[in-house]
Amino acid sequence: IFDWQQPVTIESLCPCCQQRGNLRPHIVWFGEMPLEMERIYKALENADLFLSIGTSGNVYPAAGFVELAKMVGPHSVELNLEPTKGATLFDEAYYGPASKIVPQYCDKIG
Repeated sequence: IFDWQQPVTIESLCPCCQQRGNLRPHIVWFGEMPLEMERIYKALENADLFLSIGTSGNVYPAAGFVELAKMVGPHSVELNLEPTKGATLFDEAYYGPASKIVPQYCDKIG
C-alpha cells in the first residue's frame, strides 16, 4: 500500500516492482475479501460506536459487521438512503441522503 497523489492509470509505474499497469486504488471491490479481517474484527470488539453509512448491507463479510457489533457491544447506527435487510439489528437508524443525515447525526452526537 502506497501513498499515491496522482491519478492511477495503466501507465502508472509501481514504486515497488517498477512495472506498469499493476496499481489499483486501496478499496474493496464487489466480491473481494477486505484485507486484515482479524484487525477489523478486533476493532469492532473494541469500538464504542459502529456506523453503517450508505450501503446495501447485502455483501459479506461487511454485511455481517452489524451482527458482530450486536454480539460484542458497540452501539450501532444505520445511516442510509433506505432501510437494509438487516435494519432491525441496529440500535438506531436514520434515513435519507448521506450528505444530509451524516452531518445531522454528527451534530447530534456532538
